[in-house]
Amino acid sequence: MRSIPVDLSALTFICVSAPRPKLVSQETGEVKVDRDGKTVFTVGLSAADATGRVDLVNVSVPGDQEVSIGQIVTPVGLVAFPWDQVIGGQQRWGIAYRASRIELAAPVSAPESSAASVAADVA
Repeated sequence: MRSIPVDLSALTFICVSAPRPKLVSQETGEVKVDRDGKTVFTVGLSAADATGRVDLVNVSVPGDQEVSIGQIVTPVGLVAFPWDQVIGGQQRWGIAYRASRIELAAPVSAPESSAASVAADVA
């Protein structure tokens, strides 16, 4: 299966769904593990670009991630890969996403307000 690297430079990601173990089967509750034996987790992210377009993506990552809903994050090593399968005679297809980890984005500092600047100049 071909993996397609995702260019993150024009996107901002926000965690919208806390990490949860990915299931192999809904019926049995079997949890997916990677080839190293780590549990695979799914993290829901919103991906926004400069034009205001927002897409929701579920990203699979090995191991539990230290992220919470509302945090600005970076999916490290994000790749997309197309998939298709037949379930119950119906053909399904889509794009799945995988990353090596999800890390917090660098904090964004708020611009200094003009009132604070004036107070600092007066003192």
